Amino acid sequence: MNEDLKVNLSGLPRDYLDAAAAENVSAAVSNQVPVVEPEPELVVNPWDIVLCTSGTLISCENAIVVLIIFHNPSLRAPMFLLIGSLALADLLAGIGLIINFVFAYLLQSEATKLVTIGLIVASFSASVCSLLAITVDRYLSLYYALTYHSERTVTFTYVMLVMLWGTSICLGLLPVLGWNCLRDESTCSVVRPLTKNNTAILSVSFLFMFALMLQLYVQICKIVMRHAHQIALQHHFLATSHYVTTRKGVSTLAIILGTFAACWMPFTLYSLIADYTYPSIYTYATLLPATYNSIINPVIYAFRNQEIQKALCLICCGCIPSSLAQRARSPSDV
Repeated sequence: MNEDLKVNLSGLPRDYLDAAAAENVSAAVSNQVPVVEPEPELVVNPWDIVLCTSGTLISCENAIVVLIIFHNPSLRAPMFLLIGSLALADLLAGIGLIINFVFAYLLQSEATKLVTIGLIVASFSASVCSLLAITVDRYLSLYYALTYHSERTVTFTYVMLVMLWGTSICLGLLPVLGWNCLRDESTCSVVRPLTKNNTAILSVSFLFMFALMLQLYVQICKIVMRHAHQIALQHHFLATSHYVTTRKGVSTLAIILGTFAACWMPFTLYSLIADYTYPSIYTYATLLPATYNSIINPVIYAFRNQEIQKALCLICCGCIPSSLAQRARSPSDV
């Protein structure tokens, strides 16, 4: 009787109140249970995969050259020291590309960005400087042929190595020491976190070294042509033989310099005119050929060398082919 006299103070039907109470209970329960949001899917940029693959190939190829020069005491001449410096720089560049890929998708932080970009800048700078040092060494070996194998040449080579690696390390430390655009996006270049001024300095330095290499190779070409002509006169060679030898030497120099320019010039010019507002696809499209230079360098400077070929044959098959052992160096092998 008393239950029937109870008043519904809300003015709503009892069935509606029961449903509302059930909803409140379920809401309270849901508030106590933590909501698990699905993790965002990791989207990998295909260009980054290509750069990482390029870095892997660079590392494997140049590691072979470094091991050959390191484990052969006979390969301690200035020329091989510079080739080893080039291979070591390219090896570090390949490792830097791999580390950059890993850190970009697994360990994202400002510190890792600065360290990886510093390693890449330092290694690629050392690679370009080593190419210039090799050009200087080839010029000196032809211009001062009689005194080239003296102790002074070895000392000069070590001085060049210290200078080029010191300069490259300083360039790589600039982003780590504060010259970056992490605090101000408007100063970013096409390669974040490098600033526009930083990439401008690197690009202008490259153009200067390319002009110097071009001048040196022109002088080398003249010396090679003169030496080939003198050898032809001494041995009474035919004019066609002299022409073929000279053309081969000029073609070799053109391949070396043309490959270097084709790989690095697009990215150098693009980084001078572009900034962070440009689409990133242009940066990838110009940076990728620059990495190819580190793949081609061992083929041009190391694997074409007779002494390195002999050392590689000894490692692979334990013998030296007779054709390689009896082949003489010609004036075109510059």
